[in-house]
Amino acid sequence: MIRFLAGRLGFAALVLFCLSAFVFLLFFVAPGDPARMVAGDKATEAQLIQIRSNLGLDRPILVQYASFLSRAATGDLGFSYRNQQPVASLILNRIPATVSLVVGGTLLWLAIGIPIGVMSACHVGGLRDRIGQSFILIGLSFPTFVLGMMSLYLFYFLPRQAGFTLFPPGGYKPLLADPLVWAWHLVLPWTTLVLVTAAIYARLTRGQLLQVLGEDYIRTARAKGLSERVVVYRHALRATLTPLVTQLGADIALLLGGAIVIEQVYGLQGVGALAVQAVKNQDRPIIIGVVLLGGLFIVIANIAVDLLYVVLDPRLR
Repeated sequence: MIRFLAGRLGFAALVLFCLSAFVFLLFFVAPGDPARMVAGDKATEAQLIQIRSNLGLDRPILVQYASFLSRAATGDLGFSYRNQQPVASLILNRIPATVSLVVGGTLLWLAIGIPIGVMSACHVGGLRDRIGQSFILIGLSFPTFVLGMMSLYLFYFLPRQAGFTLFPPGGYKPLLADPLVWAWHLVLPWTTLVLVTAAIYARLTRGQLLQVLGEDYIRTARAKGLSERVVVYRHALRATLTPLVTQLGADIALLLGGAIVIEQVYGLQGVGALAVQAVKNQDRPIIIGVVLLGGLFIVIANIAVDLLYVVLDPRLR
């Protein structure tokens, strides 16, 4: 187990090293003036000279990269001259909104998607299967932004026209200030995220479970007289968790890197909204910081998925 974990950590370090090298080459070695890219077109010559000195652009490339890597490893992601704030502080201020959206959405889409997939697989061709298939089809057919706009129209605009407020149009409220207000502001974003993602997990669960239910050991378990509930949930469902864990790790990592569409639709000032704003303003330090943070989330998620494989599959142990 220790050798397995050490190998995964070594591979994760290699991936992060390659990502940092790619980002450094893209922004600091590619043709153009890196200081001008960082400061923007309105920077004065004195500011450019100061930025070149701060970034060490007059030093050899390898020395610049070593300095860039050491700063990133200690959490120093650079300085946003357009916002006059450190990039790490800007990202840390936006992370609570993104984490709240992702954690709440994850719990809800698992609680909805997996039971629907199980119900559909256990009643193939029946009414419950058709209901499950309809949910999957509807969830996969609607783009996220369309569901978001529909939710705002049905649950915010129309009630406001009638003279009352059912849900707020968006925005993020801190959890510690008032948990109820925090959840109230996230109901519509959660719903939008869950309807799309739960359909994916329902389809994946149904397909994997149908395959497992035809295995020999499932027929043996039924022949021993075990109840269908025990056969499905104790034996069959556990074998389907491996692809679900793989999908879950990828989804969480990508969303933590920035749920761009949902944050834009509902005005959640999260990491995704910060990335969009940085791209519009050509704020390179923030773009670099968000890219590195997204890579870190993906690497951590992959390590967690590999460890869960060992827990779920005795053959790996």
